[in-house]
Parts: sequence; C-alpha cells; structure tokens
Amino acid sequence: QVQLVESGGGLVQPGGSLRLSCAASGSIFSIYVMGWYRQAPGKQRELVATFTSGGSTNYADSVKGRFTISRDNAKNTVSLQMNSLKPEDTAVYYCNAELSLATMSALRYNYWGQGTQVTVSS
Repeated sequence: QVQLVESGGGLVQPGGSLRLSCAASGSIFSIYVMGWYRQAPGKQRELVATFTSGGSTNYADSVKGRFTISRDNAKNTVSLQMNSLKPEDTAVYYCNAELSLATMSALRYNYWGQGTQVTVSS
C-alpha cells in the first residue's frame, strides 16, 4: 500500500557531508509527520529529526546545528542534510512517516523505510 524509499547513504570522512532523501508513495491520504531515525550497532533506534505537516521541526540534541531536515509536502518527500559528520553518527538511518490512507483516512499509521547505512570513518 505505502512505500518509503530512502537514498543517499554511504561512507564519508569525519567532517564531511551527506544528504539523505526519502520518498513516500502509495494510497496516501495525508502525511502528518515525516522524519529520520537511526540505529547504531548494539543501540536502540533513536530520533534524529522530524518535520510536521504544519512546518514544525524537532532535532535530537546530538545533531542540532549540524543536520537540517526539509520536506516537500506536494511530493511526499523528506530530506536530511548532514554536515560536520562525526564517527558517532555512524548508523543505519530510517525514514519514518505518520500518515493516513486514502481508504481509511480517519486512522493514522506509522511506516518505515528499509534503512540506509551511513558510515563516518577516516
């Protein structure tokens, strides 16, 4: 029904930049929140940044000032510009969307992308 497809991960040196993108497709009525989470080996998945349909953003303290989330509501896409990357940013990054379906617009669902690996290493 709904797919979230991420792109843009890879290997980068400390201090470098990467841009992640995510596109949502399918029988979507409305997307309320789009965001990024990450999970490092042996750790729990954690919030990185979110962007609501009303334009509000939220960032983890560890990425404030370095990462910027952006969203295109018309295209159902969300991006994450990551600058000044550190080795501790190494993780699998997951796109997330809280949305309602065209066939059942009163209910909200959470969808996840398949994840994209970001490795920060010299």
